[in-house]
Amino acid sequence: MLKNKANYTIIFILTLVHFTGDFYSSFFTPLLPVFVDKFNLSLAQVGLLTGITRLLAFIVQPAVGYMADRHETRTFVLTGLFLALFFIPFSGIATNYWVLLLVLCLGSIGSSMFHPATTGMVPLYSGNRSGFSLSIFNTGGTLAFAVGPVFITWYVAKFGLEKMPYTIVLGVIVFIFCIRHLPVPISENLSHLGFLGSMKEMLGKVYKSILLIWIVMVIRAVTSQTFMTFMPIYLIKNGHTLVSVGFIVSLFTLAGTLSGLLAGWMSDKTDFKKLFFIFHILMTPAMLLFLYLPGHFVYLGTFLAGFMALASLPLGVGMAQRLAPRSRSMVSSLMMGFAYGLGGAVSPIVGKLADIYGLESVLLYSAFVPLISLVFILKFPKVE
Repeated sequence: MLKNKANYTIIFILTLVHFTGDFYSSFFTPLLPVFVDKFNLSLAQVGLLTGITRLLAFIVQPAVGYMADRHETRTFVLTGLFLALFFIPFSGIATNYWVLLLVLCLGSIGSSMFHPATTGMVPLYSGNRSGFSLSIFNTGGTLAFAVGPVFITWYVAKFGLEKMPYTIVLGVIVFIFCIRHLPVPISENLSHLGFLGSMKEMLGKVYKSILLIWIVMVIRAVTSQTFMTFMPIYLIKNGHTLVSVGFIVSLFTLAGTLSGLLAGWMSDKTDFKKLFFIFHILMTPAMLLFLYLPGHFVYLGTFLAGFMALASLPLGVGMAQRLAPRSRSMVSSLMMGFAYGLGGAVSPIVGKLADIYGLESVLLYSAFVPLISLVFILKFPKVE
């Protein structure tokens, strides 16, 4: 039963899981230019690589979210965290494109496993601060994607790709801590119902609203994942160093960390619909500033782009959980992994278009995609 006061100790542990798993997941994107040089990859191959790993999130997260709402177990969290921290560092010693794809896929499966289970636990310990607690939890992920690229680009520049497996040590320390202190999730005891029965019980009459939120989150993911995937290659072509790329990618996600906290805090005080509309209508001009601000102003454009692009992630999760409180893990997986995976799955198409028409042109048109989401946001129910 929920208490009015949030248990920030448990929120911290869940956030630590989120941070650690996403810290390792963040290694891949800033190292794309290195892998492109090492294996002589085309942009279409880069898109296929990122698309498949994100498609796994699209497939795995809803299934795990469904199971997590039905069974009280830490297996999903601990197994997922282990796969992410163990396999992703081995991408540094991959001998060819297919081995690289294999280890990244295993790491992606792990990341997909712990996300819905931990996100579903957050409301249980949030009291009357569910929006703010979710934003703290989300901050763990976005902060990881801010710190991780800086760390791994520095590490690889200093020690080389072949030393990446040694970074496992950091994750093992956190993994042991979580084994000792992570609580067992509390399910909704729906295991006696079949799939259709549990879906009806969990979503009920709000399925149309959940669908609208999910569509908006997919549209957001298409733009944000396109920029995050091809941003390093775009920056390298414009004369930035690998370390500089790592810093810019980190700045993008750090800005999202701040906007996620702000959005979560505001969602406890005002209507979700209004916040969604503000952030999504400002996303397009922010992305255009990133592309066309000259010189050192690229850092300002990066900050604004990340701030707007990542702000609505905790809003989507929080709104869905308030509409369907008995399906916390399932709807969280829909808004995070299912939307993220589907948005990222278009990367092969984007990569192929970039090979044909040029990367800058594709990024330009991608910046206008968020405007489509405004049509669906206007149909959102009012949820405070």
